[in-house]
Amino acid sequence: MLKNEEETLSELKTLSKKELIKRAKKFAKRYCVGDGKKFKLKDYPTEPKMNLGPEDKPLVKEALEIGVEALAALQDILYAQDRWSLLVIFQAMDAAGKDGAIKHVMSGVNPQGCQVSSFKGPSAEELDHDYLWRCKKNLPERGRIGIFNRSYYEEVLVVRVHEQILKSQKLPEKLITKDIWEERFKDIKNFEKYLNRNGTVVIKIFLNVSKDEQKKRFIERVDDPSKNWKFSAADARERNYWDQYMEAYEDMIKNTSTEESPWYVIPADNKSYARIAVASAIISALDQMDLEYPKVSKEKLAELQEVKRALLEEK
Repeated sequence: MLKNEEETLSELKTLSKKELIKRAKKFAKRYCVGDGKKFKLKDYPTEPKMNLGPEDKPLVKEALEIGVEALAALQDILYAQDRWSLLVIFQAMDAAGKDGAIKHVMSGVNPQGCQVSSFKGPSAEELDHDYLWRCKKNLPERGRIGIFNRSYYEEVLVVRVHEQILKSQKLPEKLITKDIWEERFKDIKNFEKYLNRNGTVVIKIFLNVSKDEQKKRFIERVDDPSKNWKFSAADARERNYWDQYMEAYEDMIKNTSTEESPWYVIPADNKSYARIAVASAIISALDQMDLEYPKVSKEKLAELQEVKRALLEEK
């Protein structure tokens, strides 16, 4: 929604909802991969092009609030119409800001119309099913926005980087071949195509944080007692596999980003900026649904007028 360095908050405040949505869609487009065939992770920076300093925090905060207000308005229509649903998948390295983005971007949305599911290591029960099973159980109902904090994409990320996990997943040995990652990419694309054909729009968000910024945030979590719970030695150990993860992310996005279910690769070194970009991506997805409040029949309108008349005549 922030067009350039010269744009002021007062300009944003004067925009109509329609213009604000148009601006958000244009802003989100710069981070939308679309067809991923030519995707290269190096082409997507971890820092925003805008040079944002501490003095810009009030502007960015209020810009996000304006975006959240527009998002809430669209979500209200989505819920009332009860035809479409939206699935937003967040994937990122540790400390990239997934939890904060979900918290701040969805802060103005009616809780009745939103559900958040987090996926950690699979349980014994989940390992007795296919890897999509636990995510399928948490898909959003019609009229709702579903948020996946991590997802089935872990199966082509952490499982690929640590292949010993794959060997513990009870798969028949003959199915674990050199083609397994390509096969999973195809399965995921087909699954998301199926969801689209049944009214669930899927967008995927990769919060692209740099290794240096992750290190800084890890140290902050150690130094701040209120953030100690967020950090573990295992998080730090995963940094040793940074290059392998980046290769896995690039291959994943290249093979699973489509025009219908795109990946958004969002610079995440600045949390506030990243949240505006996330809000813009969600607004863009909702706007493409051509949402509208349900139309009431003439008979229903007549009935409502009769109810109103009776209420006014009450003594």
